[in-house]
Amino acid sequence: MLIFSVIAVALVKIAFVDGLQDEGGQLLPQARIEAPVIAAGRATVTNTVELSGAVQSDAAVPVRTTAAGKVVYFFVEKGAQLAAGDKIFQIRSEVVPEPGADPVDASPADPEGTDPGDEGAADGPGTTAPAPGPVYTYSDVVAPAAGTLETLTVLLNQETSVGDNAGTVAPGTFSITGSLTTAQQFRLMGKPTTATGTITNGPAPFDCQNVQLSNSNSNSNSNSNAAADPAAGAQTEPGMGLEAVPGATAETGSGQVSCAVPADVAVFPGLGATITLTAGEAADVLTLPLTAVKGSVQNGVVWIPTADGSGAPEEREVVLGLNDGEQVEIASGLAEGEQVLEFVPGTDALLPEGQMAGFGQMGG
Repeated sequence: MLIFSVIAVALVKIAFVDGLQDEGGQLLPQARIEAPVIAAGRATVTNTVELSGAVQSDAAVPVRTTAAGKVVYFFVEKGAQLAAGDKIFQIRSEVVPEPGADPVDASPADPEGTDPGDEGAADGPGTTAPAPGPVYTYSDVVAPAAGTLETLTVLLNQETSVGDNAGTVAPGTFSITGSLTTAQQFRLMGKPTTATGTITNGPAPFDCQNVQLSNSNSNSNSNSNAAADPAAGAQTEPGMGLEAVPGATAETGSGQVSCAVPADVAVFPGLGATITLTAGEAADVLTLPLTAVKGSVQNGVVWIPTADGSGAPEEREVVLGLNDGEQVEIASGLAEGEQVLEFVPGTDALLPEGQMAGFGQMGG
């Protein structure tokens, strides 16, 4: 009985005495949330932009008449191979006398003392010489560029005006054209002069010359102006507009880049291709991930955490240099080793799969 009594008293104490004690004062935080930080370090930034494109025939160049008159002679026929400046056809223009010009009159008194009986002498005082015949000039219309005379739309004895479209010359050359996103356009503000072109399932990579950067709208407009007049029956190669690039839409980017394919590289229109452009390299410079900087060109803002991590981070402006799409050069405004928030406040952080946002670092 004594043993059972002791056990009963112990159970009552555990259930009604120890269980009613306030344990609130014994609870301590086991973890705290900290914003991830990263230190500015040195690295090499190579500004390389790679984009997909397609091979296109360069647009045909229109042949324009340079004089008003009648077509009187053809030097070549449609399909001829031409060098820039070669003659295509000739125009005859009549010289119109200037207003107010008087016909030549025979003088009543012969200052030379010519015998009236001589041949060619005036028939008498006050007589008028016969009106002179028309005077003509001849103008040659030449090839504006080297290539094949693809179309010739004027006819023999046809009257022409200055600037009429008389045909087109197809240069027979090719370019690779691709679309640029806004971010890529900013990265290519230091325009590269050459690029590396790679044809899908084609020749080895090659130097693609004469790199041209433009926005889609202006490029399309310039091509439409260069096209031959449809009413004259002239046809040109498709324009270099964005709509001509397979798979490219207005949403894929706001600009275009094109470069010339060398003549010794075998290609044909429609082939898929890749353009690789390098617009600068900065070696051993201070860098940060782009996720830590608000802005990617010229000027940016970073956030410096407080020493104890309890207060609001301090905003600091920095000057930016090159970026490679992942990291950006910090030209000034930050010291090596100085820590900043790894992600711009208010943006979604890129976290490893399965990790909850805000729990990147845990402390005891």
